[in-house]
Amino acid sequence: MQPGFAVWITGLPASGKSTLTTALVQALSMRGIRAAVLESDALRRILTPHPRYDEEEREVFYGAMAYIGRLLAEHGVPVIFDATANRRAYRDRARREIPRFLELYVDTPLAICVARDPKGIYRKAQEGAAATVPGVQAAYEPPLHPEVVIKGDREAPEIGAERIVAMLIKRRFLPARAA
Repeated sequence: MQPGFAVWITGLPASGKSTLTTALVQALSMRGIRAAVLESDALRRILTPHPRYDEEEREVFYGAMAYIGRLLAEHGVPVIFDATANRRAYRDRARREIPRFLELYVDTPLAICVARDPKGIYRKAQEGAAATVPGVQAAYEPPLHPEVVIKGDREAPEIGAERIVAMLIKRRFLPARAA
């Protein structure tokens, strides 16, 4: 059994993480690889159905995400984390727990993210209806040494996905030739 790996895609809300995740899933699928996507909004509905988004809850939530990702990777399943995880410590925990791990940073200016705002979270923050939006009221700590940086306002998701696959090959998480 081929050991699994994990790719954590982080960035501000509306930076392009989910779009990049979709492109990466497609790129891996074309190589015969099925990856499990751990998307924070979907997992929150199960793990924290009435989220507070405070530091204590985020610590527990991202710890649970890292644990699930580790279990999947240990069983040979490639994992893609599609999650802001606004504190480095959350992502660093997953890095410590999953030996074959890459961190990808979708670097998109806050103004672009606010203009996109597909879920309306920045609007809610401006109206006072949300008090812990990363990059606005809550700190967002970008990775210090991400394996790949994707410019979310200038780089096509498919190009970003190709760069991620290239890094997976370079790290020998994937074979050089597609299955």
